[in-house]
Amino acid sequence: MSLLFSPLELRGLRLKNRLAMSPMCQYSATEGGEVTQWHLLHYPTRALGGVGLVVVEATAVLPEGRISPFDLGIWSEDHLPGLAALAKSIREAGAVPGIQLAHAGRKAGTARPWEGGKPLGWRVVGPSPLPFAEGYPVPEALDEAGMARILEAFVEGARRALRAGFQVIELHMAHGYLLSSFLSPLANRREDAYGGGLEGRMRFPLQVAEAVRAAIPPELPLFVRVSATDWAEGGWGLEDTLAFAARLKSLGVDLLDCSSGGVVPGVRVPVAPGFQVPFADAVKKRVGMRTGAVGLITEPKQAETILQAGSADLILLGRVLLRDPYFPLRAAQALGERPEVPPQYQRAF
Repeated sequence: MSLLFSPLELRGLRLKNRLAMSPMCQYSATEGGEVTQWHLLHYPTRALGGVGLVVVEATAVLPEGRISPFDLGIWSEDHLPGLAALAKSIREAGAVPGIQLAHAGRKAGTARPWEGGKPLGWRVVGPSPLPFAEGYPVPEALDEAGMARILEAFVEGARRALRAGFQVIELHMAHGYLLSSFLSPLANRREDAYGGGLEGRMRFPLQVAEAVRAAIPPELPLFVRVSATDWAEGGWGLEDTLAFAARLKSLGVDLLDCSSGGVVPGVRVPVAPGFQVPFADAVKKRVGMRTGAVGLITEPKQAETILQAGSADLILLGRVLLRDPYFPLRAAQALGERPEVPPQYQRAF
């Protein structure tokens, strides 16, 4: 059997294979952050296509923490019916339902990409009063009361996600959103206990991870997505990620989802097939932590080679699944495997 189609055990949870759908914003929720018919078609289709895990897009723990007004939300009990229907539909289509919890910080409140993606003038927050880019609002630097409110929102979001039926929680600490911006010296210029050196900059993200881990049953896993490098001089880099990963592992985080960039604009990213895999490889081999590899992984043999090299435990697929929801079924055939399909759908394949 290929490694790609071997099961992955995470605490008390079993993924049927090592393929996961990466969280990708759909900008298709209601303006109240509720699930729509789009989500109920989009996500189960990818589950039916054969991934072992579907991680639902960045879902805001507070209304002001949305990337756009049309992001999913989890700050209210009103979101639960739609989220529960979504988790159920993913599970019935054959995949484990997961969800990414997020706060966009200083990058919150932008128009949808096809509407220009420009800032809408929302009041935004961050570690320091540094705007993301020209034309973005200056964020209000969070005080400890503000951080405590956001931490509690992450915890409540995790509890709601569990009640909705999601079995994997991922914390978004990448791409320059709130928790990521605390980590990077390019966005965090604080002089208190939450800034300065690496220990101070890690403090708030680690507090969020610890609190959310305590809210999740011991049999279910917690993931964290990070930007392993800012791709910018003077920014966060791989050695910082390794130190952060070691601390997350000690708190009970089960897998580090290794992405990169997004903290500052205008950087040159050496995009190429598998360009972020070395980050997952370094964390796995130097920290001894399970990792997910993501970024231009588009061929079955490429994914299998990453796993065979011991560079990652999980392959997260993004745009390839937008183009081809059934990529995993085709990958199984290419690797000589028999795809695992829910019984009620087997006649279709």
